[in-house]
Amino acid sequence: MLSRLLPRPVIGVLTVALMVPSLLLWTIGTMIPAILLKLVPVFTLQRWCSRYCVWCARRWVGTNQLIFRALHGLPRADAYGQLQIDGELQPGKSYLLVANHQSWADILILFSCFHGRVPFLRFFLKQDLIYVPIIGVVCWAMDFPFMTRKSGAADIATTRKACEVYKLDPVTVVNFLEGTRFTPRKHAEKQSTFRHLLRPKAAGLSYTLNAMGEQFAGLIDVTLHYQPTQRRLVWSWLCGEQNRVQVQSRVTTLPAALLDGDYANDADFRARFQAWINGLWVVKDEALARLRSAC
Repeated sequence: MLSRLLPRPVIGVLTVALMVPSLLLWTIGTMIPAILLKLVPVFTLQRWCSRYCVWCARRWVGTNQLIFRALHGLPRADAYGQLQIDGELQPGKSYLLVANHQSWADILILFSCFHGRVPFLRFFLKQDLIYVPIIGVVCWAMDFPFMTRKSGAADIATTRKACEVYKLDPVTVVNFLEGTRFTPRKHAEKQSTFRHLLRPKAAGLSYTLNAMGEQFAGLIDVTLHYQPTQRRLVWSWLCGEQNRVQVQSRVTTLPAALLDGDYANDADFRARFQAWINGLWVVKDEALARLRSAC
C-alpha cells in the first residue's frame, strides 16, 4: 500500500498531481460546452446545462475517491475516513446539511462521504470565489449561491433565488454555520462561548428554511474531527494523515415551527431560531470534546 511505502510529503505531492488533471478533465474537458450554453437566456436549456454539469461533478467526486483510496489507505471504500450515519438517507430527496468548519479539506471530505447517499452537495460560497479560475465558473454553472457577506439584503435575495432553483431538483444544501474556518485565533477574537467551535450564524439558515424548508426530508448534522497533526490540516489531509478523520452524522427532522417566520423583523422568532441552532452547537461541542480526549 502506497500510504505505508512512501513518505507523507510524497503522498501529498502525488495527491495534488492526480487531483489537478482529474479536476481539469471533469471541468474544462467536459463542462465547458454546457457552461457556454448556459449563457443563452433560455430557462429549459439552462436547467439542462446545470444538470449536465452536476453529472460531470459526480464523476469528478468518484475519480477523487479512487485517488484517495489508492494513496491514503482509507479504511473503507465508499467514504473518506471513519464515517458514521445515525439515521436513514435517501438519495432522491433533498436535505439540509450543517457542519463545523476547520479546513478546506472539509469540502472534499463531505463530497466523498455523501457521494451517492444524497443529492449533490451545494455550498454557500463567498462572492470572491466566483473569480477563482475554473472553480468559480463551474460552481456558478451548478447553481452554487455566492454570498457577499456584507449586504444582508443582497444575501437574502441570493439565498431565495438559489432556493427557487433548488425546488426543481433534489439537492443537499450545505451550510457551515460558523461562517469561516475555526482557528484558535478566531476563537479568541470572536470570544466564542463554545470550547471547540465558533458561534453559529443563524440568519442565512433561517432564510433557506423559509424558502424551501418543507422540501427537505431532514437535517444532516455533521461533526468533523481531524487527527492531531503538526502540519496544516489541509496539507496533513493531502499527505494521507487524516485517513481516519471522524465524520459523525446525525439525521433528524426539521422543527416545523421554525420553517416559517420573519427572522429579520420578528424578535421572538429570531430568539427561538437562535436557541435551536445553539442547542445543536452545544451537542456538537460536547462531541468534539469527547473525540479530542480519545486521541
